[in-house]
Amino acid sequence: MKLNIGVLPGDGIGPEVTAQAVKVLKAIAIEFNHIFTFEKALVGAVAIDKTGSPLPDETIEICKKSDAVLFGAIGNTKYDEDPDATVRPEQGLLGLRKALGLHTNIRPVIAYEDLLNKSSLKVKAIKDTNLVIYRELTGGIYFGEQKLSADGNTASDTCKYQRFEIERIAHKAFKAAQSRKRKLTLVDKANVLESSRLWRRVVKDIAKQYPDVNIDYTYIDNAAMDLIINPRQFDVILTENMFGDILSEEASVIVGSIGLLASASIGDDHVMFEPIHGAYTKAANKGIANPIASILSAAMLLDHFGLDEEANRVREGVDKSLKLHITTPDLNNKYDHISTTKVGDFIEDFIHNPDETNLNFTNIHLGQSTII
Repeated sequence: MKLNIGVLPGDGIGPEVTAQAVKVLKAIAIEFNHIFTFEKALVGAVAIDKTGSPLPDETIEICKKSDAVLFGAIGNTKYDEDPDATVRPEQGLLGLRKALGLHTNIRPVIAYEDLLNKSSLKVKAIKDTNLVIYRELTGGIYFGEQKLSADGNTASDTCKYQRFEIERIAHKAFKAAQSRKRKLTLVDKANVLESSRLWRRVVKDIAKQYPDVNIDYTYIDNAAMDLIINPRQFDVILTENMFGDILSEEASVIVGSIGLLASASIGDDHVMFEPIHGAYTKAANKGIANPIASILSAAMLLDHFGLDEEANRVREGVDKSLKLHITTPDLNNKYDHISTTKVGDFIEDFIHNPDETNLNFTNIHLGQSTII
């Protein structure tokens, strides 16, 4: 298969973790006789610094002509600390989602057996958690009208949804549920918000087309609590933009690190794959950023194109790295000198040599990836 992949490393730790995902995809291409080409583009704070725009036209052009986009992270603390900034890095990501029509965000949440003790939650509560969040991505309050009064003392953000925006993601979520445990949970705030009541009406209508899927409805506050108390009760969570953003960030507590959560953003014509973590600017260029979420995002890219064996090889490499503690400091108190790059090297080596399990740790840690 030939794939042209747009690469948007972005800000902070984005370039470091994205480089490992690209490394892994290149190894897959070699082992499975594919041709993957990569074209980089600017987005976020680095794009503002170089062009004045968080989303240059050239970046949109590169993304639109690519088969898929691999995204890193976006943001910079200098903008976080300036609430009056009119041009912000995050506008690049929101603009990109809109420009590419990426309306459906898919975020798997899996509690890895070897990392259960890394979570601050009780092992018995999170063991065997395997759920996926379907988050609507181009509507809601993030894209609604924003107003600030002339005196700066009153502000408003409009949460707006149309029926078709709900229908298109709901069908995808129901179909996902059919291939999993046949359970779907709609998370809303229908007791307060009119937009949520529309979500509930539309989803109830669509549910009639999927009689084999059990559906329940819960409010966002209950869902946030239940996700911590008993995450195993969930299979497919369907929700709107802001609620999905909050729940998927919360879910990182279950898996032990936000550096493990990957995502796919799907549109009618374009697709993008990214870790859900932010730019974490303070950790940039220190070699401590966890690249696994970015690497798992690359696995989701492979899934999207039907390359199941290839995607499974990547995930097996991730599983092996976790089992052998070849991980960055956020997950590792055994080997504190394993860097972002070394994790990528290990998984790359596994892709080339999946049957070799007795690895020479000394050489691996030196980046030489020698098999013994």
